[in-house]
Amino acid sequence: MVFGLMLYALGIVVTIKANIGYAPWDVLHVGIANTVGLSIGTISILVGFFILIIVTLLGEKLGLGTIANMLLIGLFIDIFLFIDVIPTGTNMLIGVLMLLAGLFIISLGSFFYIRSAFGAGPRDSLMVALTRKTKIPVGICRGIIEFFATLGGWFLGGMVGIGTIISVIAIGFCIQITFKLLKFNVTAVQHESLRDTFRAFTSSSG
Repeated sequence: MVFGLMLYALGIVVTIKANIGYAPWDVLHVGIANTVGLSIGTISILVGFFILIIVTLLGEKLGLGTIANMLLIGLFIDIFLFIDVIPTGTNMLIGVLMLLAGLFIISLGSFFYIRSAFGAGPRDSLMVALTRKTKIPVGICRGIIEFFATLGGWFLGGMVGIGTIISVIAIGFCIQITFKLLKFNVTAVQHESLRDTFRAFTSSSG
């Protein structure tokens, strides 16, 4: 789970460092961050908490992975940005390649932590909830969510560029391709609730 969350955060940082426009959620996070004066990671955590409320109302389980996603991705983002481990793209071709690599890293990270069955994170829980409710393919649901995140971030002054457009179009396909290659049916995962995790922990420790 933690490995998947670290990969997810790394993928986000790679898309930022691509330097051709922020990915949808980061347009929103940066737009809010610029408005209120907090770090991107902190805003990621706060937005995650707000989405968490929505997905809970839609009937998705609240699990250890949901809380860990909300807290750790933002923390990992700030750490990766602070240590500056990813170089910045210097031209359009490198930027596009970095962006696509980042989206596939995000997709792979999603696979690892969702597959752990400790509960999907707020944003992915929203994706799963919409897939369950609408029966629309997971990739299309993700694309719709990314579009509205971009729109909200743009209104708040977040940077929108060619990379943003590519991300809106490609993220759903990247996730669908990754999950299909790994033969992973996201809706078939029976996530463990916080109560279940606590019971299993107390039972094993006893």
